[in-house]
Amino acid sequence: METETLVVAHLKEGMLEKFMGFMQSDAGMAERSKVANVSKTIGTVAPDKKTVMFKIFVTDKAALKAFIDGSNPVSAPVMKEVMESYSVYELNKVAVSYTHLRAHETDSYLVCRLLLE
Repeated sequence: METETLVVAHLKEGMLEKFMGFMQSDAGMAERSKVANVSKTIGTVAPDKKTVMFKIFVTDKAALKAFIDGSNPVSAPVMKEVMESYSVYELNKVAVSYTHLRAHETDSYLVCRLLLE
């Protein structure tokens, strides 16, 4: 069973390229496919390039935690180097109206609408 999940990661200054390089690498893709349905992943980056958000369809919650928190031996070296902090939200447990999301939207931060489309 897949669980719709939002992952918000705050990266250390200047680490977006290293983070994305790993996420798109063969090793990163292999580990991500153990965690979620990679073909359904939707990602976005904040204008300051320090925050990334991914809407993912998780198939293994324990593997997701290990992938992000550095206990997965493949992702650990990169995550420990690039990650400042992260939050994980199960989207099926949060009921927020589209109107509410739009109320918090600004010209420079259109993430909420992009994740819904």
